[in-house]
Order: sequence, then C-alpha cells, then structure tokens
Amino acid sequence: MPAESLAALENPDEFQARHIGPGPQDRAAMLAEVGYDSLAELVGAAVPPTIRSDRPLELPPGLTEAATTEALRALAGRNTVATSLIGMGYYDTITPPVIRRNVANIEEIADGAFGVLASYPGSSGRIGDLSGIIAAAHNVNALVAVATDLLALCLLAPPGELGADAVVGSSQRFGVPLGFGGPHAGFIAVPESAMRSLPGRLAGVSVDDAGSVAYRLTLQTREQHIRREKATSNICTAQVLLAVMASMYAVYHGPDGLARIARRVHRLAAIAAAGLRHAGFELHSEHFFDTVTVRLAGRAREIMAAAVAEGLNVRPVDDDTVAFSLDETTTRATVAALWRAFGIAAGTDSVDTFDAQTPDALPPDGVRTSSYLAHPTFHRYHSETEMLRYLRHLASKDLALDRTMIPLGSCTMKLNATTQMEPVSWPEFARIHPFAPAGQTEGYRAMIAELEEMLVTLTGYAAVSLQPNAGSQGELAGLLAIRGYHAARGEDRRDICLIPASAHGTNAASAVMAGMRVVVVKCDDDGNVDLEDLKAKVEEHDDRLSALMITYPSTHGVYEATVTEVCDLIHARGGQVYLDGANLNALVGVAQPG
Repeated sequence: MPAESLAALENPDEFQARHIGPGPQDRAAMLAEVGYDSLAELVGAAVPPTIRSDRPLELPPGLTEAATTEALRALAGRNTVATSLIGMGYYDTITPPVIRRNVANIEEIADGAFGVLASYPGSSGRIGDLSGIIAAAHNVNALVAVATDLLALCLLAPPGELGADAVVGSSQRFGVPLGFGGPHAGFIAVPESAMRSLPGRLAGVSVDDAGSVAYRLTLQTREQHIRREKATSNICTAQVLLAVMASMYAVYHGPDGLARIARRVHRLAAIAAAGLRHAGFELHSEHFFDTVTVRLAGRAREIMAAAVAEGLNVRPVDDDTVAFSLDETTTRATVAALWRAFGIAAGTDSVDTFDAQTPDALPPDGVRTSSYLAHPTFHRYHSETEMLRYLRHLASKDLALDRTMIPLGSCTMKLNATTQMEPVSWPEFARIHPFAPAGQTEGYRAMIAELEEMLVTLTGYAAVSLQPNAGSQGELAGLLAIRGYHAARGEDRRDICLIPASAHGTNAASAVMAGMRVVVVKCDDDGNVDLEDLKAKVEEHDDRLSALMITYPSTHGVYEATVTEVCDLIHARGGQVYLDGANLNALVGVAQPG
C-alpha cells in the first residue's frame, strides 16, 4: 500500500471539515433525499444561470487551525498594547473571568428647536448643571436627550431624576473589552410616558394562572410581519452577546460593587488632578468624575510624546490642551506614570499623600442619593460559584447549538469556530482603544484591509466598509448612502423605499430611520417578489423612487430567478437596489451580487 503524501497528512481541510460538520456520508444522504447526485448538480438547479459565477474566486488558500492562530498572532504582534487614558466613551475594563469564560452649557434654546442633546459628564470631564438646560428646553416645548456614562451614574444624580426625556449611552465599560471600538451594546431609557414609543424589545412581568411570575416580551413596532410601514427600530440580535456581558457584569458586582469601582476610579482621578494642580498646571474643570482636561500653553505634543514613552495614551484636544480618563484598570502606578509624563517627580507613595489631603471632585449638589439595581438578582450572585451556577441555569433554558439543531435560517445563526473566537480575548486585540495612535494599530489595520479585499472579491463590488457593527447598522448605512447619492444628483425628492413582504425584518425600520417612506411589495405563493405588483409600485412612485431592499436568497431560502429583472426595473426609474446580506453565505463562490 503506497504511503500517504505529506500534503494529505498535513490535512489542510481539517478546519473546514470540523467546523461545517456534515461529512461526505451526510452530504450524500441529504443529496439523495432531494434527488441530486452532487452538490454541483444541486447548485445548478437552485441558482439561476443568469447570476451564477463561472470562475473560481481569487482568494489565498485556506489555512489549518494552527496556521490561522499563528497568522493571527503575527497580526496581533503588530499592535501595541498601551495604557489608554483617551476616554471619549471607551474605557478599559476588567471582564470577570466567570463571565468571559461562560458568556463571552446651552443657556438659551431657540424657539422652534425640537430637541437638545447634552453630555453628562462632558467629554472634557466637566459635570454641568443639567437642570437649567432641561428647563430651558422644556420652556420651548423641546425634548432633552442625555448621553451619559453608566459607571458615573453610580455616583452622580441620574438624568431621569433631573427631568431628562431620554437617556442614552454605551454599556461598554461594564466588563466589555475595548476591541478597537466595538461592537458594544448601547442603551436607551425613557420615562413611563414614552415607553410605548420606545423601539425594540420590552420585557414585562405578569403573574400566570398558577400564581407564578411570568415574563412577557413585546416587540413593539419592529414586529417583522405587522405594521412594517410604521416600524421604528432596527435592533439586531448581533448586540445580544455584548448586552449579556454588560448585564452579567452588573449582576456579578451588584450595586455596592459597582459603586466601589466608581468611587475608586473617581478617587484616582481626583488624586491625579491634585498632583497636577500642586505642580502648577491649570485644569479645565473643578468638578469631574473620571476625566481631567489640562491646559498646557502650547505643550500638548510634548506631553503626549512623554506619555507614550511611559506606555500611556492621553487624548489631544488641541495644541494647548490634553485630557486623560481613568478607568477600572487604573492603579497607583498608572497615576505615577501620568505625573512623570507631565514632568512631576512623584512616585506611588505620593498617591497616598495626595489621597489624605484631596477632597472628591464631584459637584456637591449633584451626588446620587437614590438607589439602583434593586432587583434581587443584583444581590444574589457575587461569588464565582454562585455566578457560574446562575449562568448555567440561564443557559439551560435556551435552545442552543450544543443541544440540538436550530432550523431557523436567520442571519444570526452563523456559528463562529473556537479558533476564530479565541483571539478576541488576546490583549493585542481586546485592549486596543479605537482612538489609539496609528502606529499602535498596524496589526488591526492590516487584518481589516485583508478582510476588505476578500469581501470585495466575494461580492463583486468596488469597495467594502467594515464600519457598521451589526447587520441592521449596515442596512442604515447603505440606505443613508443611497439618500446621499440622490441628494448629490439634486433628487432629494426620492424618498420611497420598496420592500418585499418576504424581506428581512429589520429592513422597514432601517428605511424609516434613514428618512424614507416604506411601501411594501407583494410576494407570490412561493415567496417570490410579485413582478406585476412591483411594476405597479414602480410606475406609481416613478421619480419619488429611492430604493428597493431585497434579501437574496430570500428568507424563504429561494434563489429568485427574476432578480436581475427586478434590479433592472428599479435602475430604469433611477432608483438603487440594496441587497441585504443576511444570507450572503449562500452566494459565496456561487454568485457575486455586484
């Protein structure tokens, strides 16, 4: 018997075989069930010849799992992990191992203004008096939205108590790594009077017939098959993991633990600021939480360079000003290094000296007195054992891939392999601030550029952006680009977005958010776009037509043979076609949408 070749023994296809799952016998059985002898024959029958690619993709050869990890290590090695004190909404944090392992001054407001957006605290660190802004806005019937920081609100009076109409922000610093900017889960909070207008999923509590507590979930107007034209939220389930991590961080620490972290961060910031004042530096604000802005009279570049030499990233504001933000990972040594960057010869022992003589820097009349996280869940699971059991208990309630098959062909049900997920936690990727100096992010930028090139090849388009952090945000970005295209041509009137009844559920909401009016196109009994209804809608809206959104293959799993004709109809009337990439996997190597 001849020896197997080294190339075969190196098994370059092992990752694909392990990750995809079905082997040759499984594929043969499935093909026999549907009446085909090969995958090529099945593809030939399912994919219309008019869109099928006839040449292989020009991509580099695949790698084994070990080689992939080695390549990622090389890219990670091109990133520089510095202590980032840049802030601007992104803060280093400590993900509890049990979660990482088991989850993964506007004084006058013009009459006619409809709303005001205020930051609390501001990016400079300043904590302004929101009550005056809110009163002035309400005086002209405007509403006030406040962008805030969850950790700061453990110590500061919350905007809701001050009369804000909506509060928004990021939950990133609740245990979610920096990750070069995301994705991270956001939050929005409103008073009870506005709850029915709140987009997305709302959980309520009821009592069932047996007297047990039951949770009900309301999808609001994002419901996929009802009132599409009035949809308001394109929330994507891609944000679930990040929201779970942040919520479990709050559960693990509880209100007392969060307050302790917040007090420690603020104390270190107050001490750092005191050292700077003592050395003669002028600070922008007397009151702050974690961010200090320093005026330097032309020395900003000098101080920034000195900070980098100490392994720190501070934020340039202008040539005369820099700012720094402390976080959960900040230590005495960080403060001492920061002082050295400013030319202050003080060591970690000086931290205790300034601690003893420095008051807090929170506004006296703005300190929080109300309680938060009162639900029993936030008071029960503070040991690792309790937390682990709680996470496992929650996981046992889910229908998951480690227990069964999930037949729903949703865009969310794409399994990432262990080899792909492990590097996410490497510090060279996880601890990179999105505003870090370019010289510290070479690995990230090389990886992004390579992926963009691959996606250009796969899709047949001219360029690809990886900026949107979720599929639904990609929809919004695409539709805003289409609106920009029409505006650049002097055709701002084009605001009609046609959406087939079979389209992906977030499409209608994305169109509304982009300022378009949704018109639903019928589908036939097989789920295909009804060409006659499409023609009628195109004729009806004519020069108001902005875009058509389609999912391909459709949510019915069908490669519609008329897709080229559908696109031609829209283009003939000056419209653009947005292709939802929810099912793009089904086109890879088979057809190029571009």
